[in-house]
Amino acid sequence: MLISIYLIAITAEAMSGALAAGRRNMDMFGVALIAFVTALGGGTVRDMLLGNYPINWTQHPGYIYITVSAGLFTMVIARYMRRLHQLFLVLDSLGLIAFTIIGCEVALKLDYEIPVVIMAGLITGIFGGILRDILCNRTPQVLRHELYASVSLVVALLYLYMQHKQVHHDTSLLAAFSVGLALRMSAIRWRWSLPVFSYDPARWDD
Repeated sequence: MLISIYLIAITAEAMSGALAAGRRNMDMFGVALIAFVTALGGGTVRDMLLGNYPINWTQHPGYIYITVSAGLFTMVIARYMRRLHQLFLVLDSLGLIAFTIIGCEVALKLDYEIPVVIMAGLITGIFGGILRDILCNRTPQVLRHELYASVSLVVALLYLYMQHKQVHHDTSLLAAFSVGLALRMSAIRWRWSLPVFSYDPARWDD
């Protein structure tokens, strides 16, 4: 189940990358590159930081074909993407959860301590979006709008807690996906977000 959701997730993330590239009027190569980085960038950064070589997508060339094709296909169906907005949000949320859990599992297999495992899950979940926004010259959306990175953190903590309690793996996955998806959809619906830190020295000038 996790692998199936992962494939759906990298496709959805690649499409989100393509749309971001389109907003910056990039050419086909730029669209394909941003799509690839958005979908697989989080896992790449995670593997590099953890010393987990070879990097995952280098052993599965199909992932490259999927992400690049999804990015280019988005150019063809761009006029219809607005109608698919709600579905896209759900798929993106599922991707965030799947990436987070996969990141945690990779770090666990490498016998890292729990704080590192949590960070591995977070990096896998959100870093593709951060790289996308950096390359598109905008402030990372995952750190500004409705709860997103926070959802990844909650999913990681819940999944690790249930694993610690030796809950059946499928049950842990179901609980993590249910809670994560409900939290993300609720955040979008009611615009939940964390307190914003706005630093302006002029505010404290006499």
